[in-house]
Amino acid sequence: MTVVGTSPESAHAYWYVIQCKGGESFRAAEHLANQGFDVFHPVLDVKRKRQGKLVTVTEPLFPYYLFIQLDHIASNWRPIRSTRGVLRLLTFGNTPVSVPDALVQGLYAQPHRQHGSHTYFSAGEKVTISDGPFKNLEAVFEQAKGEERAIVLLNMLQRPQHIEVDVNSLEKSN
Repeated sequence: MTVVGTSPESAHAYWYVIQCKGGESFRAAEHLANQGFDVFHPVLDVKRKRQGKLVTVTEPLFPYYLFIQLDHIASNWRPIRSTRGVLRLLTFGNTPVSVPDALVQGLYAQPHRQHGSHTYFSAGEKVTISDGPFKNLEAVFEQAKGEERAIVLLNMLQRPQHIEVDVNSLEKSN
């Protein structure tokens, strides 16, 4: 979870939602923070397969969106629209709509940045083993065992067997 910015909270400050350009929410959060705005950009760590390897990447909890705290009187709203990565401030009509403070505080209190909790495979999913002695055999993903190992259910000799394999040697079956 990322909270950036250093200006003190004021009694008149409310949270608003900023819609970001595609894939630029991190850039928008950084540039808004550099301008002195309080920004809340919840993120989580997700396992993704890249170039045949399972890697952990940080992704926004809400793709294309982040929260910004603004004061109706003290905040200068003008630079927001021209900030790199920002598409617009969400509005109903021409009026920016504030988000309830309790919602943002509730999100802030949640442990969204969870290492290893979002794996590329889900339990019960069919996978193909792409390396090792069981290469090209189809199995059923059971569970992750640590960061780099997985337990799969492999049908061998007419019986289902639990086998521990390197998670990088698994591919989703069609």
